Amino acid sequence: MKYLALGFALLFVVFAAVQYNDPDPQVWVPIYGFAALACLLAVVGFGGRPVPSWFYWLMTVVYLGAAISQWPPAFEGFLLNEVGMKTMNIELARESGGLAICALAMGLMAWLGRKVV
Repeated sequence: MKYLALGFALLFVVFAAVQYNDPDPQVWVPIYGFAALACLLAVVGFGGRPVPSWFYWLMTVVYLGAAISQWPPAFEGFLLNEVGMKTMNIELARESGGLAICALAMGLMAWLGRKVV
């Protein structure tokens, strides 16, 4: 679990770093930063104790709910081979996808750390 958590933490740091040219980085940098911090806490714990799995289950629900609410009205794809916002639907799909990746990571942290009450 340690390497998976560190891998996700690094991924979310990269996600946060590429938000510098986003129209609303003040929203997305903390979202990805919190996900990175949560993954690091899965490795080192909090206050010398492991983080309870319910915290990660809760974050899974929060990120998944945000991903669903962010889903575009008309899906036009992600256009991952191009940089920049082409249409609002593509931007919403990308944002929803990022939130879904956060939800997946939090779900994995919850599942793998489920022995902790």
